This record gives sequence, structure tokens and C-alpha cells, in this order.
Amino acid sequence: MPATDRNAEIREKLDAIEAEMRRLGIWEIPAPAPEACGNMGAFGMNTMAYEQWLRHVFVPRVRQTLETGGPWPPSSSVGTQAIRNFDGWHEGSDLIDLLCQFDDLF
Repeated sequence: MPATDRNAEIREKLDAIEAEMRRLGIWEIPAPAPEACGNMGAFGMNTMAYEQWLRHVFVPRVRQTLETGGPWPPSSSVGTQAIRNFDGWHEGSDLIDLLCQFDDLF
């Protein structure tokens, strides 16, 4: 698949993820303290909530990569992590699905 088509798919999926986060009220979650971004570990779990990581790290980094044309990682596990973090949260099922679909793009 040409890079432009893949980037369009990624942008479309990211827009849907952001829209669902807004619908759920996750988009309004406060930013982590600046020092929390230093040694945050995978998905920010060392220093912040997964929702904070999605909102303030994941979405901005994906948007930046789209803008700069930077390289994409060989795989993604945000959907798998969402399943772990949002297990039992019925309202979050659409967000989990979108994040799993994002993983499928890699």
C-alpha cells in the first residue's frame, strides 16, 4: 500500500479515536505533570493513567508523525492495552474497537 494511502487510513482512524474520546469525556482529562513524561514507560503506565497517555502522548505523537512523514513503528499494541485498561467498562467498547483497528493498520 502506498504511504499516502496508509497515512490517510491512519489519519481517519486517529480522527475517529479522538472523536470517541471526546464523546466519552476522556479528551478533557488534565495533562500529566511535565516530569511524568520523563520515564513514563510503555503506555505511560509508570507515571500517568492510560487515558492521559492516549490524550496527551499517543494522539499528539501520531499527528506529529503524520505531519512530518516520519517513520511508523513496525507494530502497535494500543488496542491490546486498551482491552487491559478498559476491561469491564461497557461505555468504552467503541473506543477499544477503534484502538484495535488502529493496531490492525500496522
